[in-house]
Order: sequence, then structure tokens, then C-alpha cells
Amino acid sequence: MKLRREREEYFRLVRQGYSNKEASGLVGVNERTGREWRNGRSDPDRFRAPAQQGQAPVAMSSGRYLRDAERLHIADRLREKATIRAIAAELGRSPSTVSREIHRNSTTDPRGQRHYRPHAAQARADARRRRPKAGKIAQNGELRDFIQHHLTLRWSPEQICNALHAQFPDRPEMHVVHETLYQALYVQGRGELRREVARALRSGRARRRPQRQTASRQPRFAHPMVMISERPAEAEDRAVPGHWEGDLIIGKDSGSAIGTLVERATRYVMLVHLPDGRSAEHMRDALVQTVKTLPTHLTRSLTWDQGSEMAAHHAFTLATNIPVYFCDPASPWQRGSNENTNGLLRQYFPKGTDLAVHTREHLDTVAAELNSRPRKTLGWETPAERLHKLLATTRQ
Repeated sequence: MKLRREREEYFRLVRQGYSNKEASGLVGVNERTGREWRNGRSDPDRFRAPAQQGQAPVAMSSGRYLRDAERLHIADRLREKATIRAIAAELGRSPSTVSREIHRNSTTDPRGQRHYRPHAAQARADARRRRPKAGKIAQNGELRDFIQHHLTLRWSPEQICNALHAQFPDRPEMHVVHETLYQALYVQGRGELRREVARALRSGRARRRPQRQTASRQPRFAHPMVMISERPAEAEDRAVPGHWEGDLIIGKDSGSAIGTLVERATRYVMLVHLPDGRSAEHMRDALVQTVKTLPTHLTRSLTWDQGSEMAAHHAFTLATNIPVYFCDPASPWQRGSNENTNGLLRQYFPKGTDLAVHTREHLDTVAAELNSRPRKTLGWETPAERLHKLLATTRQ
């Protein structure tokens, strides 16, 4: 890279005792450029590991923030018309990092043209990074008094922020978001608001309670879930019948539902009638009634997602002797046959309709129609035919 070589040659000459004017003339750059190199930055060799043989030296990335040497490298390469992706690769940075740096820290000259100047860019970045910064509440006594007064009236932070916007519509210095208030109250060392004012919060807590900590999460159900990873291997390869997948299809406004059961080996479908709702008790009773119509060797396991309708899974297992295994969160592919069947059922039960209007007899009719469809995955046999063969083999 020509500019880098010129800059390195300039510093070599300066170290040998040449003046700025002499070194700039020998290198072939303007004296002003030489002064910027000399006064704006030290010898670039201090910021860079030695280059390997035959490899051009490249400014090395350092942690989260761009360094001055990297900004100098960006400026040089932009003058050479290098692409952002090429510059990012040389620095070991993301292209979006380089693009954002150029966009945020470029300057506009009087003619309206934008230029990326590394020294100015570094100064802008340094100004933004100064910490700690005084908070907006700490800098504005009127704002602080307004907030303190309304906290003593037991207003919530969100109510206070809306009141500020309404009372001072044309004064942005009086506008804050409610998270700013929570930070001022809870974060130690800020001191924008008196600590005793925190007692006015409805929660009654003077310290913020962390959310979603794994160690403090409440169990999903009263009885621990047995996860799908513990399901027998015979269920995974579909070699042995009797392992079922279950789920719900939900009706209009989540006010009604139909339970769906799919046998993994045969894709045989059974529909669970839920006329009284989908609470855990209703789901348990309806499932027990449905699976008791099956022979014992076809009731080996049931796999479900972590929906609240299965909160009574332990009682279901006690009543039927069928273990229930639960899928991992947000993993519908672990019940692939059931998900596919639910899609087929939407032809009969469209989304946004009331599913409570369907009778037990109608559900049986729909299930029978699905079970009589030939399936490619079964070698164009129907689920009913495949199940009949399995039952016949078992009786022999």
C-alpha cells in the first residue's frame, strides 16, 4: 500500500535527523501531511506487530473499540479506493464496524463533501466514550424536583414520564423515559434521586430484582418434567409402535381447542374432544378417555410440548401408565409428525374459527378420513392399513 510505505519512509527519515520539510520532500508528500503524521501520531511501528516476510503490515484489532492506528489504516485505504470489506478483512473487524465508523466519524467540508480524517475521528470517538457521564436528572434540578415530588405522591415512573411530556411539550431537556428513572433509583453510585424516595415505588423495593435468573426460576409444573432426551431410543427410530406425539390446535381468540395425537410409526391420528376448555384438568380427563380405547401395546409413551395444558401430566401417567416426555422449548421439530398433521387438520378446522362447535362424532369422522389417506412415507399405505398390519402381527 503506497500511503503506508510513504508514511513509514517518512518516519525512518525523521529518526535519522531529517526535518519535516526535508523528509516530506524526499518522500514526495506535502509538508502539512508530514506534520500530521509527526504531530498526530507516533511512529506506527509502536502500534503494530512486525509483519511476516512478504506480507504487508496491517493494523491489529484490539478489543471492542477501534484504536487510533486502525483509524489511520482506514483513512489510508479509503484514499486508495479500497472496499469496506477489504479494509475490514485487513483489520480483522466486521465490515459493519468499519462502515459504521466511516459513517459516524466522517466530516463535511464547506463544499458539502464528506471526508474521513483519522485524527478527527479519534477525537469524536474519545468524546463519546468519556465515562462516567453525568446523568440527565443530575444535571437538571427542575427535572429532579419534579420527579421527586411525584414519586412522593406514589406516581409510577411511567406516569411521571408521560406527565413530563404533557406539561413540558417544547422542552426536551425535561423529557426522560421511565427506564431512566429506574436506573436513577436503583443503580448505586448515581445519586440523582434520594435513596429514600425509592420506597415510594409500588414494588416497595429499594433494589432492582434481576429477571430470568436460571437458579431462581419456578418449576414449570408441580411435578418435574421428563425431557425428550430421556425418551427410549425405540421411539426415535419409529421401529416400535405405541409412541405418540401430542399437541393442540387453537381456535378463535384462543377460546377453544382440539387435541391431536399422532402415532410415530404409523402416523395414525386420534383427535381429543375438549368441549369444556383446555385447562390441565380437562386435558387430563380427555386424554385418559381417548387413550383407554387403545390396546396396551400401543400405549408406550406420549411426547408433548411444554404447554400449560399438560400441567396434570403426572396424574395422566398414574391413570394410564403412559410416561409423558416433554420437548425442549421452541423445538417443534421434535414432534415433526404431529406438526405435519396439525397442518393437514387446518383444512378441516381453519384458523380463526370456533372449534367448540365440532362434536365428538365429527372429530372421529375427520380422523378416519385422514387415516384412510395413502402416505408416501408409508410406501403409499394408509395409516389405518399400517396399524392393522401391526395389530395382526402382534396377535400372531
